[in-house]
Amino acid sequence: MTNDKPRLLDLNPAELEALMAALGEPRFRARQVWDWLYRQLATDFDAMTSLPKSLRAQLAESAVIDMVEPVAETWSADRMAQKFLFRLRDGQLVESVLMHYEDEAAAVADADEGVTRGAGRHTVCISSQVGCAMGCVFCATGQMGLLRNLTPGEIVAQVLYAERILRRDGARVTNVVYMGMGEPLANFNAVWRSVETLHDPHGFNLGARRITLSTVGLVPGMRRLAEQDLPINLALSIHGATDEVRDTIVPINTRYALADIIAAARDYIAKTGRRLTVEWVLIQDVNDTPQQAERLADLLRGMLVHVNLIPLNPTAGYDGKTPTPARSLQFRDTLAARGIPTTLRMRRGIDVQAGCGQLRTQIVGGRPTSINPTLIATTDHRPPTTG
Repeated sequence: MTNDKPRLLDLNPAELEALMAALGEPRFRARQVWDWLYRQLATDFDAMTSLPKSLRAQLAESAVIDMVEPVAETWSADRMAQKFLFRLRDGQLVESVLMHYEDEAAAVADADEGVTRGAGRHTVCISSQVGCAMGCVFCATGQMGLLRNLTPGEIVAQVLYAERILRRDGARVTNVVYMGMGEPLANFNAVWRSVETLHDPHGFNLGARRITLSTVGLVPGMRRLAEQDLPINLALSIHGATDEVRDTIVPINTRYALADIIAAARDYIAKTGRRLTVEWVLIQDVNDTPQQAERLADLLRGMLVHVNLIPLNPTAGYDGKTPTPARSLQFRDTLAARGIPTTLRMRRGIDVQAGCGQLRTQIVGGRPTSINPTLIATTDHRPPTTG
């Protein structure tokens, strides 16, 4: 289903001002609407009570907020990860994951910066495309192929949905990682607009250093990202320390060779001063050998970098095996002995297919759990209470 009305979450502040001007309204009305969308989390024009009733009616006729529609919500057994399946306006489906770290013991390093943070962290892992064209063999999203890019508003809406859930308990989203479905740098314009929206201090106000974008190594996008004016974090998914190994895991390596990717990564660090996170999915007898660890250490020598090791999560389309804990620890220790800061990441949400590489548009077990419809459409801007 298509709708030609402007979708407000797709607009930046200047475009929202232009819309207000077209409706004969002064500029400050745009700031009010922006506040309602990203601070008050309104999902309905009637909730925007600081606007004249006539303007609210006019907006309802001429524009849409167009939130994502939740189809299913699934909790991991440890209640530390929630996976959401969303339907978009054209019927396509995407998933995102909200990960909770309630205390210091649980606040282990995740994919944002490769370091442990304090208690009360809530990281939302969001999608930037429906499917993915990169074809990484171990990734369920890559096994789907690419269906389409998401718009800026469809990306941001995933974060706003998670924020509504957290606010019921007096919490908020503390970190956003673009590590869900899709390759963010293959949808650069929409992704960057969503970053600017989430960062805007007059709106959602999420610090740039709490935003992490992941790539499998699209060199032009990496170089373009280095020129942007917000110091967000970059995570680079390498998974192979030689072209021979990487070609078999990450097909895009046949277009952007490992040497070119590492050169772009070094330039990114030099231009931004930001530490690079290297993501490495450990696959038994493929890239978990001491030789691969030593070669990786050689590639990263002298770089401001942190390595996140992720034991392979199972997917139906790939028969690779997860290394034994001993092999994973040996890989970590080999890097550490060579002076490379490394974290062996805790596997989170695996039981509900919410782990790294497991996102796909499906309902776990075929049984969607209940969704509170007031989180998606309500005439009250206040978050609903539980119970």
